[in-house]
Amino acid sequence: MGLLQEWRDYAYAYDMQERSGQLFWANYFNIEKEIYKKLLADADKVWEGSVAELTKEFDTELKYFAGFLDGINDSLVTPNPIDEMDQDTKVSLIFDREKLYYNMVAANADWLYELEEWEPLLSEDRRKELYKEQRNSGTIVKAKKVGRNDLCPCGSGKKYKKCCGVNQ
Repeated sequence: MGLLQEWRDYAYAYDMQERSGQLFWANYFNIEKEIYKKLLADADKVWEGSVAELTKEFDTELKYFAGFLDGINDSLVTPNPIDEMDQDTKVSLIFDREKLYYNMVAANADWLYELEEWEPLLSEDRRKELYKEQRNSGTIVKAKKVGRNDLCPCGSGKKYKKCCGVNQ
């Protein structure tokens, strides 16, 4: 069994409705926050190595680091083979800054996208744009329905009912 599956089996066994689950996830989110603080503070560094090496570099446990790798994978320039990774798998943490911020907003991870370490990486205006872009991405805008007596949207100049709406 790979590290990712071990992490998922371990982590998702906790019920968020129970106190133990809430404490587990609060602890994990704090660990994750510390990893991101270090990663963002030195964003130009090339973070590469085996999973075990990076686990030590970020001063965390292997199972928690596997959870972190699962969360960041979609924001990496080159995704890691997380489904089959073990502690010796070579991974890279080279991330797309805007994509990472966007994905943090999508995950409602305010403890991550509000980190002060973002300030030198993305301007406040750009962070606001990404935030708004992500929030609007789930908004469905319903187009105005063409009435039978409106001009036809095809541009013919005829009423819709006499043009494209004939067979409606």
